[in-house]
Amino acid sequence: MMAQRVIVYGGKGALGSTVVNLLKSKNYWVGSIDLTVNEQADANVIVKPELSMPEQESEISSKVGDLLGDNKLDGILCVAGGWAGGNAKKIVEAADSMWKQSVFPSVITASLASKYLKEGGLVTMPGAHPALEATPGMMGYGLAKAAVHHLTKSLAAEKSGLPSNTTVVATLPVTLDTPMNRKFMSSADFTTWTPLEFVAELFDKWLQGVERPSNGSLVQFITKNSTTELVVA
Repeated sequence: MMAQRVIVYGGKGALGSTVVNLLKSKNYWVGSIDLTVNEQADANVIVKPELSMPEQESEISSKVGDLLGDNKLDGILCVAGGWAGGNAKKIVEAADSMWKQSVFPSVITASLASKYLKEGGLVTMPGAHPALEATPGMMGYGLAKAAVHHLTKSLAAEKSGLPSNTTVVATLPVTLDTPMNRKFMSSADFTTWTPLEFVAELFDKWLQGVERPSNGSLVQFITKNSTTELVVA
């Protein structure tokens, strides 16, 4: 049987690396799109952050097309992101940063899916639980993540331009258990943080069509006592 082909956008970050490693262990062909190379991936496309969104999309799309040849993808998992705090006094810088780190990759993922995804494929988008409500202490972050939520809903709607029977899902963690989060929030309650391995295993299940959420779902990761529950917003 042919190996399933998946691209992880943000494949060198903490979550992305975990996803790449897990899928590789299950014999997927895995491509990574990121600012730097993930040596564990089968192929890499490097993002040039100094380029505009249209320039990034053109270059990334061309390289993905070269990598795939006549093949199509079973999934595109966008896990790119970042975080920036600040209220209205710091909104311009924060919003600019978050737009480039969350919205650019999500929009480019949508474009890639329209060209390279199989019918019935999976697309995941990097949403965030806090962006379901007001985020006065991190306005730029909330703004960008709310845009990702809207994009997810739009891609799931009729005439979105995606292949038939595509499932588009946004993942909405509260806090992911990453090394950087542990470093900067060392006194937090880690039992309320979602493990990266949980997310990676979940993506594998969804790629196999197991318990895949309905198209357009905003899936919250609610973790308590080190147990994560999925709750559709």
